[in-house]
Amino acid sequence: QQKEAIKYLEKEELQKFLQTAKTLGGAQDYIVFMLLAYTGMRVGELCALKWKDIDFEERRISITKTLYNPNYNTFDYKLIPPKTRGSVRTIEIDDDDLIAALEEHKAKQNILKMKHRNVYHDEDFVIVKTKRNYGYPECIKQIENWTARILKLAELSPDITPHSFRHTHTSLLAEAGVELQEIMDRL
Repeated sequence: QQKEAIKYLEKEELQKFLQTAKTLGGAQDYIVFMLLAYTGMRVGELCALKWKDIDFEERRISITKTLYNPNYNTFDYKLIPPKTRGSVRTIEIDDDDLIAALEEHKAKQNILKMKHRNVYHDEDFVIVKTKRNYGYPECIKQIENWTARILKLAELSPDITPHSFRHTHTSLLAEAGVELQEIMDRL
């Protein structure tokens, strides 16, 4: 019985992916993949993330919920506790680029919110629908589609999934000499 290899991006591949997301991606691709790669959060946790969960002063993100939307119905989502009790955690952000990208994303989102204020679903989500159903949380399936698109544009392995960014994050932390217990607490 063959064990399936854990898929992740090497540091250079991640740089290429993020650069492609920034230059050729859609409106939220760069911030989505920055968050996944630099925090190790799960995709459902990302989709459930709210601005109030991000403390810009203390530079940390609180993970307290995940998006549950099995039918991919924009209006029929639920926020539920994360996968395990240990999944409720606080992630320190030590990357200035991520902080800057979040601030820029928030400013752009505020413009979208004002432009569509009569219909905007203002529930404080960080990653939202921007084409219609404004303000509703983006669904996991959409982020899978964005991943595939950026991988193709960047000419990287099509085997990478949004979950691979969790493994990429782990690999980067280990490479940087972060202790195993600290990595486990972060994830």
